Amino acid sequence: MVPHFGVEPQQIQIRTGCCDSMSKFLQMVNIQKNYGGVKALKGVDFSIDQAEIHCLIGENGSGKSTLIKIISGDVQPDGGEIQIEGRHYPRLRQIDSLNLGIRVIYQDFALFPNLTVAENIAYSQLVEKGDRLVNWQEIHEIAKAATEKIQINLDLHELVGNLSVANQQMVAICRALTKDVRLLILDEPTSALSKVEIDQQFKVVFDLQSKGISIMFVSHKLNEVLQIAHKVSILRDGEMIATLPREEVDNDKLIQLMSGRKITYTRYKGPETTNGKLLEVKGLTKKNNFADVSFSLGRGEILGITGLLGSGRTELALALYGIAPADRGSVVIDGKPVTIHSVQDAVRAGIGYVPEDRLTQGLVMKKSVRENVVPIVIDQLRNKLGLLDNGEWRQTVDHWIDELGIKVAHRDVEVRTLSGGNQQKVVLSKWLASKPKILILDNPTAGVDVAAKSSIYEVVRNMAEQGVGVILISDEIPEVVNNCNRILIMRNGRLVEHLETQDVTEEEVQNLVEMTGTQQQQISGELR
Repeated sequence: MVPHFGVEPQQIQIRTGCCDSMSKFLQMVNIQKNYGGVKALKGVDFSIDQAEIHCLIGENGSGKSTLIKIISGDVQPDGGEIQIEGRHYPRLRQIDSLNLGIRVIYQDFALFPNLTVAENIAYSQLVEKGDRLVNWQEIHEIAKAATEKIQINLDLHELVGNLSVANQQMVAICRALTKDVRLLILDEPTSALSKVEIDQQFKVVFDLQSKGISIMFVSHKLNEVLQIAHKVSILRDGEMIATLPREEVDNDKLIQLMSGRKITYTRYKGPETTNGKLLEVKGLTKKNNFADVSFSLGRGEILGITGLLGSGRTELALALYGIAPADRGSVVIDGKPVTIHSVQDAVRAGIGYVPEDRLTQGLVMKKSVRENVVPIVIDQLRNKLGLLDNGEWRQTVDHWIDELGIKVAHRDVEVRTLSGGNQQKVVLSKWLASKPKILILDNPTAGVDVAAKSSIYEVVRNMAEQGVGVILISDEIPEVVNNCNRILIMRNGRLVEHLETQDVTEEEVQNLVEMTGTQQQQISGELR
């Protein structure tokens, strides 16, 4: 069952039908783009109606980013034609796209963290005017008008760097609205948002659509696509597989169209009993992050930890891995107390960590797959003279490429050229090669398509079967419910609930994550 985000199904149905008689804003015909010998887009046809919410989905590497860049004028197609409101363009330059009212909000938002909300919102308009002197009243008026368009309250004097991710995104939307926007492209707009924040964002999107603005919504989260779309277009391997009205698709159909095969997610059963306590955490506390956290982890167990952004879940992971050590509390591994003051302490204790941000924390993007797999086990690849054994190195890397099914042309290609799912597998291989006792996974499938998710889940389950204790941290409730033996829920830096996954539904866990303390006590008592 797909959870709702503040919009009832009948509302979706009404919105889906609202665009049937609308004229085309954007139409792309036979769009082709090659990068060297790789065909990124193979004669793609794509269109968006005026005042339509059109979702674009596809696996990593399917061509979504290339299509967005062509629409925005960042990339020029090698063939095909673009029409904007009936006018033909063999190609769009960036200035053309901007003048036509096309705006893209990427995942990084491209904001200035050291400037205020008002300055960020008004920046583009002020640069365009080219005034030598700054008119602070004008800056405030531009920003205030933009925030009023989407009916959101932001402190215009606050530095953007101090805002939540959700509010930073609203600043980016407001900045786009300082000009006449006809098409707003949102690229993975909910990847770092809580459900409440997603709710707010959807209200803004629907409001913009009601004002005649077309929305192109690009996402891996199919439940959100099913909630917000009028139409859905599916790219696969650079080809447009289908464009369908929302009422003609469901989750299973979208997965099959994206991947070319049927993928089903089964709930993890795991061993009936774990082989003793592998990890015991008692009273772990870090000021202003989390307090009095106690739990245990068994050998071969997958333990889920979830909670809203800011609940302390990632901070707990950073403490266990020694990046931001706890102030007090104890950690026991295999019955022996361990002190974790650094990453080196954690690694020596047998703890591995796959960070939430694989691009900046998990990989060296300009280095090869071969170089990214071995940094932790590099000393094990030396011969008696202390020199690296290249044969052993190649054998180790090739083993993990085969073992995890990493799709790569050669071990020496740069890891930045891989899809998100394959990059994540490289991060996993780095830790699997070190044979950890405990592996902490922080949002391991963020920004990863459904097929790659299924493959990563299989890897994680196989690790547990081999006796590795896994801590799976995620804000995706289906992920923890379907892949864990137990779930811990964090709120305001404290563990507030401990659940056995076979006893709860996704909806019950979602409710517990979001409710207040009083509500939580009432429903958790009922669950017991």
